[in-house]
Amino acid sequence: MQKNAGFFAFLLSKKSSSRIYIRRVQVSKKLVQNGLLSFAILLGLSALGAGVAGVASFGTTNIDLASAAPEAQTQRSRTTSALSIDYSRPAESSRMALNSGGPVLSENSLDDAELEAQLRVIETTSDPASLPTIWAHMGKINNEYGFRRNPFGGRTYEFHAGMDIDGERGDEIIAPGGGKVIKAGWQGGYGNMIEIDHGNGLITRYGHMSKLQVSEGDTVVRGMVIGYVGSTGRSTGPHLHYELLLGDRSINPRRMLPPEPTEIGRG
Repeated sequence: MQKNAGFFAFLLSKKSSSRIYIRRVQVSKKLVQNGLLSFAILLGLSALGAGVAGVASFGTTNIDLASAAPEAQTQRSRTTSALSIDYSRPAESSRMALNSGGPVLSENSLDDAELEAQLRVIETTSDPASLPTIWAHMGKINNEYGFRRNPFGGRTYEFHAGMDIDGERGDEIIAPGGGKVIKAGWQGGYGNMIEIDHGNGLITRYGHMSKLQVSEGDTVVRGMVIGYVGSTGRSTGPHLHYELLLGDRSINPRRMLPPEPTEIGRG
């Protein structure tokens, strides 16, 4: 063994294991005196994801790692902070939004004036009974149409092409206007989904349903039960994802709906 050299003993443990084991490391006294040893050791142990207990001993001299060189203490603080995150309780920005969902879509590129002109023509030329002008389900609005924070957590934003209307599993969903069912079944992030063609290119879409009451090709009338609230597909809880489309372009559903009641009770 070199002169002025000695052994350090460490009690080490890993988060993934309950075992504690000892490592003896031979080092030069010069490293201890200039403060570089503690820094190097802490960096190495941090990279291994190991925790350090007790003190290091060199001959008759004890070195408390908590009072080691300032650089080492700062590095240990950063490492401890990084390793002590409680993943069972996510940060506020990463928590999921309740009773929300829907597939991730791209923002529409719409000419508002042209769109509004088309909607006015449809409203004046269509059978009033076919227009989707009543609420398919009454409940608290958890998400409006447009950009929103990802309901599954994180700091990212996504375009939401409809409205998320809160509900209990099994609540009735009704047709807001007459038309023909053009889709009924499982559709990716929408889960169990229905689409109704109301004529003149106007379509309504209903997602995350627990059960469908109609089939493709069926004719529906306003107020008819078409399915039930659920949480199928890309969803964080029971709700109705409701969309209004003109052809393949989404529209804010509020454009054709009356204001919802101030107080919304559950049936």
